[in-house]
Amino acid sequence: MMWQEDTLFHAYVKEIQAQVLMMPYEGIDLNFVVLLPDQGVDISKVENNLTFEKLTAWTKPEFMNGTELHVYLPKFKLQEDYDMNSLLQHLGILDVFNGSKADFSGMSTKENLCLSKFVHKCVVEVNEEGTEAAAASAGKIILFCDGPDPEVFCADHPFLFFIMHSTTNSILFCGRFSSP
Repeated sequence: MMWQEDTLFHAYVKEIQAQVLMMPYEGIDLNFVVLLPDQGVDISKVENNLTFEKLTAWTKPEFMNGTELHVYLPKFKLQEDYDMNSLLQHLGILDVFNGSKADFSGMSTKENLCLSKFVHKCVVEVNEEGTEAAAASAGKIILFCDGPDPEVFCADHPFLFFIMHSTTNSILFCGRFSSP
């Protein structure tokens, strides 16, 4: 486990018996969001009640409180490769795979280009330096000062996480961490 102390946006969602934590990336318009069910609440209950609209509502500034927290998160790295050929073809994107029909003239002056394979790879890593996803990363130096003891947010059991664009609320990455 790693830990961080900071004032972060935090709320409790009674509907799913879970805490929501939003940790902004420094210098970029992204947030790392964690949905942590109460101890003993099955993560599938959270997943089954989760919609994009609810997540957006739970992460709005008027729903959350700026709270001084000790945050404990497990270090983890999730990586996945996806073969996108069949998905693209299922969506009706067929011409890009056919050399006589594909048109990549906006990208190259070469003729008769087509895709033979389209692969998507995603990586999310959380460690002492912060979180990293694709090319996005963040880190923070923490200064300690005297004051009241902060609340504790300890992700020592399964949770869901999201990397969201703050302005558009778009979800760039999402995942489930099952065995901290």
